[in-house]
Amino acid sequence: MNAFAISPAQLYSNTPSDFDFKLESLAQEFSTLSEFAEHLAANVDIVFPVIHGKFGEDGGIQELLEKANVPFVGTPSNECLRAFDKHNASLELDAQGFLTVPNFLVEKDKLAKSQLEEWFGSINLNKENGKVIVKPTRAGSSIGVVVAYGANEAAEKAEGIFSEGIDDKVIIEVFLEGGCEFTAIVLDVGTANNSEPIVLLPTEVELQSSISSDIQEDTIFNYRRKYLPTQQVAYHTPPRFPAEVIDCIRKGVSLLFRHFGLRDFARIDGWFLPSPATSLPSSENGVKFGNTEYGAVLFTDINLISGMEQTSFLFQQASKVGFSHSRILRTIVQRACSRFPSLVSSNNAWTALSRKMQSAKQAEIIQNVTCKQKAFVIFGGDTSERQVSLMSGTNVWLNLQGFDDLDVTPCLLAPSSGCSSHNQDLSKSSRDVWTLPYSLVLRHTTEEVHAACFEAIEPERVEITSRLRDQWIDYVKEAKAVVFIAVHGGIGEDGTIQSLLESAGVPYTGPGPIASRTCMDKVATSLAVDHLASYGIHTIPKDVRATEELLKSSLVDIWNDLKAKLQTETVCVKPACDGCSTGVARLRCPEDLEVYANALRGKLPRLPANCLSRAHGVIEMPVPPPESLIFEPFIETDEIIISNKSRNDSTRHLVWKGENEWLEVTVGVVGKRGEMHSLNPSITVKESGDILSLEEKFQGGTGINLTPPPATIMSEDALEKCKKCIEMMANTLGLEGFSRIDAFVNVRSGEVLLIEVNTVPGMTPSTVLIHQALTEEPPIYPHKFFRTLLDLAFARAD
Repeated sequence: MNAFAISPAQLYSNTPSDFDFKLESLAQEFSTLSEFAEHLAANVDIVFPVIHGKFGEDGGIQELLEKANVPFVGTPSNECLRAFDKHNASLELDAQGFLTVPNFLVEKDKLAKSQLEEWFGSINLNKENGKVIVKPTRAGSSIGVVVAYGANEAAEKAEGIFSEGIDDKVIIEVFLEGGCEFTAIVLDVGTANNSEPIVLLPTEVELQSSISSDIQEDTIFNYRRKYLPTQQVAYHTPPRFPAEVIDCIRKGVSLLFRHFGLRDFARIDGWFLPSPATSLPSSENGVKFGNTEYGAVLFTDINLISGMEQTSFLFQQASKVGFSHSRILRTIVQRACSRFPSLVSSNNAWTALSRKMQSAKQAEIIQNVTCKQKAFVIFGGDTSERQVSLMSGTNVWLNLQGFDDLDVTPCLLAPSSGCSSHNQDLSKSSRDVWTLPYSLVLRHTTEEVHAACFEAIEPERVEITSRLRDQWIDYVKEAKAVVFIAVHGGIGEDGTIQSLLESAGVPYTGPGPIASRTCMDKVATSLAVDHLASYGIHTIPKDVRATEELLKSSLVDIWNDLKAKLQTETVCVKPACDGCSTGVARLRCPEDLEVYANALRGKLPRLPANCLSRAHGVIEMPVPPPESLIFEPFIETDEIIISNKSRNDSTRHLVWKGENEWLEVTVGVVGKRGEMHSLNPSITVKESGDILSLEEKFQGGTGINLTPPPATIMSEDALEKCKKCIEMMANTLGLEGFSRIDAFVNVRSGEVLLIEVNTVPGMTPSTVLIHQALTEEPPIYPHKFFRTLLDLAFARAD
């Protein structure tokens, strides 16, 4: 709970732990929160709080700002406190005549099993196995939300929440079987203190059970499903509910916004139960709001600060009515300004200036429409990396929109397994390219985007979908555009797209066809740099096996053969032509190999955490399985631990024994062919096993990146030698534009051991590439970085 003023470059750190190693030298610390509030009062016009959960939505930060007379966006402190507590809000809803979910409050050290069992009986729920939801009363993002069966397990789960320190109050709710979850964004478009809530079209959250028999998961909208792309969740805006139900939701959200005294914006979640609501105890006392001809509408959670990731509900729903990301945020801030007399004149001036600039901009566009350079950002595809590709492409597209001289169009390279709900023949759709309007991009998976494409067009237009090999490339060529390739793996990195564009004379970002083909094949990559050993560049021995052979052979014999050939006791397995940590696992015994082989045989989407002999996180698997696998000796490195804060020390420390001199790094390279420049290497701390998980690589708020490696771990001389080795590899492989090289580095000598090269690296907001660009002198911000990559493509075309 200390406040720091940080540089804009540090905003792209992944986790709070990331900041711990930068704050001392790069940030201004305030001795108290009061001093921080005084600083804000003297230096800012208005504050936009985006702290989720405690202190952000419970009135904490709002009270601090109110005491210092600092204007801020959002709901006042007392109203936040009143709405944030789920139990108190439920009581308020019931008192105001709304249908509510039956619930039972449990307070820390006050759990009475007999009373809990009585509650189960009072709502006709079996106390032995009745299904309930257990969740903290004051937390967000589905943190601590679990399913329980029966009173005993519910009590155990409640105690677990207490012991983890998430909250000291827990509510146990009836599990709404057969219900459909929804969420609705509400905007206050009134002026000054006159509230006028407008509810956008709600979103239905459709959850599907895991298709894997080995993974038993309840279908709840948990943290992983919220913030990582998954085909277990689909979003429908507007919901697939009757019009009367949607009207009821919007009316109810508006009433709640007014009743709780909310301001500017909020998100309210709930459930639609298609069955009659007479079974709910809260409907016994007369007519309740939420009863409709088609079923019951119940409101369960009030979120004072909606999520603001690029594809969050706020932006999804706003895009349906024509709002871009920047426009909806500007609208919210301007609404907040109208409540503060000191900002009214500024706000009016801002609005007038905005209109003037917009008019001038429109006139300039009309005058110079032919001068705009067209750019197409292509993402998606077939591989296991297609979801990260969507995240990367979305990030690139949004960042490039700020340039007035660019006309940027997002494009989806369709997945081959797409819209099964449609009758179209999609057997060859992996070569289809769709140009997308704004609102269709904001989805969590390529399959969702693809399905939305079919829903958005007339049936007779389906046949004219552009083909990659002819119409789309001809279209790009005619527009004299450059293509920003953000398709990870598959035809995005094996040289296919590059060859097609090159033969058509269309400029594009990244390396050419030959370099792409070489780097896609990990064995070919090793062979290409094998002669550089005298310069300190080394490769890892490899054994390549066909997946089909693996599944048909004796796994014990294969294991013994691998140990003998690779001279190792521990093996690293990975797809021969894939990346993104997909299918990468550490195997220590024949039983581990059997678990891995069974996952391939069963086409499982993931290996659950800790299913191998050594503890590990969830391992995403390639589906369908790859044609071949690479086995390598597992390179042992000393674990880097982020120490916990002690009572006498408020800071965290790096703990690294240094017994093994090798560490894993990832390095971005940028520039012209033969003149590639190495960015600062990053050490990414693995927090849940030996292999970086998908979360640690791409999910915002996870993964700790140390960029550059701290001097306590790696000397300046070793760092410079490492960067020179990386540049030599990049130039030897013929890389250009930008790529990412993963390697082990000797922290004493700076020599490197090549792991792999990614010619289309991740470009999501939380990826290492963004961090590294920001550590350059001067910092390169994402929009400038992506523009630089386009300019390199332009230059190459010239």
